[in-house]
Amino acid sequence: MSRKEKTPKRGGATRSTWLLKTEPAHYSFDDLVRDGRTVWDGVTNPLALKHLRAIRAQDRLLIYHTGTVRAVVGLALAASDPYPDPAKGDPRFVVLDVAPVRRLPKPVGLEAVKTHARCRSFELIRLPRLSVMPVPRPAWEAIMALAGCAGCE
Repeated sequence: MSRKEKTPKRGGATRSTWLLKTEPAHYSFDDLVRDGRTVWDGVTNPLALKHLRAIRAQDRLLIYHTGTVRAVVGLALAASDPYPDPAKGDPRFVVLDVAPVRRLPKPVGLEAVKTHARCRSFELIRLPRLSVMPVPRPAWEAIMALAGCAGCE
């Protein structure tokens, strides 16, 4: 995501938007809502780790269910900056605290994203196996419109 595509944070700073993928049978958005906060771990792909390291506290997060669901289902916030994964003991691996914001009024399926003109440059389409990725502003706006979530933050 270019630095130009950031949204103002409270206090004048800026925040980015990211998509995090999860297998709902392993950990779903409903689990995140139930827990109130979780450590987002298990990311090992080098590019996904690069993106995870770029996330900052208060950045917006789209939660995407993989597997048979294949849809953006909820909004969350980065509740921390990334930090070394305490379970790995290797500074190359980082984790992030994530807190739920709200479930989307309507899940936005992968097919809807693929066919939307404003999502053509979105890594979700170009690199479908990537588990952490930036969300360009046009894709964010399209997904929010498709979800019936105008004004959702």
